[in-house]
Amino acid sequence: MTAAAPIKACLFDLDGVLVDTAKYHYLAWKRLAEELGFVFTSEDNERLKGVSRMASLDILLEVGGLELDDATKSALADKKNRWYVEYISHMDEQEILPGALAFLRELRENGIRIALGSASKNAMTILNNTGLVPYFDAIIDGTKTASAKPDPEVFLLGARELGAQPQECVVFEDAEAGIEAAKRAGMRSIGIGSPEVLGAADDVVPSLQDMTTVRLLELVSHR
Repeated sequence: MTAAAPIKACLFDLDGVLVDTAKYHYLAWKRLAEELGFVFTSEDNERLKGVSRMASLDILLEVGGLELDDATKSALADKKNRWYVEYISHMDEQEILPGALAFLRELRENGIRIALGSASKNAMTILNNTGLVPYFDAIIDGTKTASAKPDPEVFLLGARELGAQPQECVVFEDAEAGIEAAKRAGMRSIGIGSPEVLGAADDVVPSLQDMTTVRLLELVSHR
């Protein structure tokens, strides 16, 4: 059996992995659905994890049984985003998820480079408000990518900026689309959440509170 490549870099999704912004996305989408005259449930919202804004809008409209022209859809997506930005503008470091800061610090202490790989166009607002910017050697967000996950673009760009080969990278994701993107990029992956949902990952932990660099190396060595 061929030995696994050493780990030189870790790439993190933002929403649901490092910070708790999922609730704000849901509030904004739910508000939009109510304005359009239908109910958008938390179960419906699960389908939006790791999906781009316009693709999310398409899912929401499908739930509501609506078909709209592109101009109307663009205006609705902008409205949802304004509401979301309004919500996240009040975020602070209290909304960093348990274990995230400690694990990022430990990675830096061990010389492992760190990148953000997020579909969010508002990632910089969130990172600035929560004080997370200094922890990253590279930040790839929705303003730098053309294709949404499960396309691997965001992670391949992150690896390139970090000077790491895909096989030297580990991706942390809470969405099936993100795990699929990591696989397509040729990277190892660790799911944050439920094994039932993220079973395609190389391993799954409940949260970053359960991660250390020692466990990281153990997890990927058993791939």
